[in-house]
Amino acid sequence: MLKELFHDEAGFIVSAELVLIATLLVIGLIVGLSEVQHAVVQELNDVGDAIGSVNQSYMYTGFSATKSGGRGLKSYSRGSIFNDSRDDCDNNQCDITCDAPVTEGPKRR
Repeated sequence: MLKELFHDEAGFIVSAELVLIATLLVIGLIVGLSEVQHAVVQELNDVGDAIGSVNQSYMYTGFSATKSGGRGLKSYSRGSIFNDSRDDCDNNQCDITCDAPVTEGPKRR
């Protein structure tokens, strides 16, 4: 029975074909997932650009009330304003910069 098992080659070609097909599928899956990753990063970059371009300025006016008969100020509230200025990294405008390379000095003991 053991001798028959060693000489039995039934299904050898089928398993070799399955290994080849599985290898091609895994390679295709890796390439596909890499493209999905690039697409997701691009979309998140677009979302960041959209959030960075939102104008967050606001303004509200103050009001005041006088006493009956016009004899002085009863109450008032001041207004406020905030102007949104452009940040350093809005819409991918910041650059990552590195220092110039520096040669190594002698080791200290």
